[in-house]
Amino acid sequence: MVGRKKKPKICDKEDRISQLHEEDRISQLPEPLISEILCHLSTKDAVRTSALSTKWRNFWRWVPGLDLDPYAFSDFDAYVSFVEKFFDSHRESWIRKLRLSFGYFRHGMCDLTSWIDAVTRRRIQHLDVSSFHGGEIPLSIYTCETLVDLRLSEVTLCNTEFVSLPCLKIMHLRHNRFPNETTLQKLISGSPVLEDLTIIRYPIDNAEVLQVRSHMLKRVYINDGIQVVIDAPLLQCLRATVSSPKNFQIVNLGSSAKLDISFAYNDVTYSSSMIHDILTDILRVRELVIRNAIFWEEIFQYSKSGPMHQFRYLSCLNAKFSETHLEILPTLLESCPKLESLILKLVKDSCMSGKKKKEPKLMFSTVPQCLVSSLKFVEWTRALSGYEGEIELVRYFLKNSKILEKFRLEAYYTEKAKCAFLQELLTMPRCSSVCEIHVSLIPRNKYG
Repeated sequence: MVGRKKKPKICDKEDRISQLHEEDRISQLPEPLISEILCHLSTKDAVRTSALSTKWRNFWRWVPGLDLDPYAFSDFDAYVSFVEKFFDSHRESWIRKLRLSFGYFRHGMCDLTSWIDAVTRRRIQHLDVSSFHGGEIPLSIYTCETLVDLRLSEVTLCNTEFVSLPCLKIMHLRHNRFPNETTLQKLISGSPVLEDLTIIRYPIDNAEVLQVRSHMLKRVYINDGIQVVIDAPLLQCLRATVSSPKNFQIVNLGSSAKLDISFAYNDVTYSSSMIHDILTDILRVRELVIRNAIFWEEIFQYSKSGPMHQFRYLSCLNAKFSETHLEILPTLLESCPKLESLILKLVKDSCMSGKKKKEPKLMFSTVPQCLVSSLKFVEWTRALSGYEGEIELVRYFLKNSKILEKFRLEAYYTEKAKCAFLQELLTMPRCSSVCEIHVSLIPRNKYG
């Protein structure tokens, strides 16, 4: 007897539609939420979401922002065509964000002026334009009342008599062309709520000193091409690339400010007057980052002429040292009575290349005040192989830091030396009963 085949069960049309409707949850999201999601994507990725469902097919066209990589297009003309079609479809809408980049395209033309004029009329908040061919920014940018974030790179700004940017909080200006120093000055003074300022320019002969005076400014980054006087009582962080002579002067800054210093050249001898000026600025900050080991050579030489300054407000120090310059460490710790966090990175001394290494003599004649009353965190990173004084330095911190909470060590060791070091580390006396030790011993191939 042959059994009868079972007929496949066929869902009726309504059940299928209902099932598909339940599975397509992404299409059930509220349109304002979908728009907000797409706002955080590049335009290229937003376009890709059109494949998610039928409902999402055209959502990207109504996103109030344009964020494009020109290299995603076959040529410059295709890039320009896409941008103009986007603007054409947003004739009456609010455009929140515009990021335009012209890369290294050598052919093709675009009407950058009309594009920026269009978005400034449509309540633009975030504008980011970079052009390696010096595209000109129109006058309308100076009086955009809704602009919050302005980032311009390698563009040309025109002359203006008036600047009013009442909502601008972030302004990053990189290698732009200004008609005169007054224009840059007006951009800053015409932004009353500015909090974050970056200015990077090539060195300019006979340039006037830029006055940065703001009661709201919190973060400033300047490079070695300009001279700046800073008067910002709420300033939280100043990052500067120091040239010779020193290119910044602090008149006023916040009570908990951070100073982040890089030196433009490692082969330049900085004058004692400039070192004195830098030390004077450090006296008033709570957090200090030194990105070049060469700084300590200058400090070491300067300290020979008299007692070291007292950094009475400094609570956090993050610095690079070379082996040669570690001799200044005991004196430095003596000068920081309220230091709470110490991050040291030992790097190769470029001046000692090809020469016999000289081990520094770390002479701790006394226990610095910070080890007794304030130091809670120490991080030691050795980005080179072989420093004989490392064990003694670790031992010194553990033995004398009374309230130390964490000691973090990252260093290069061979497999044989690693075992010996770990055994010795376990037997080291600790002055603080709550101190945690975190060790990361790096294999040879990381630092070469």
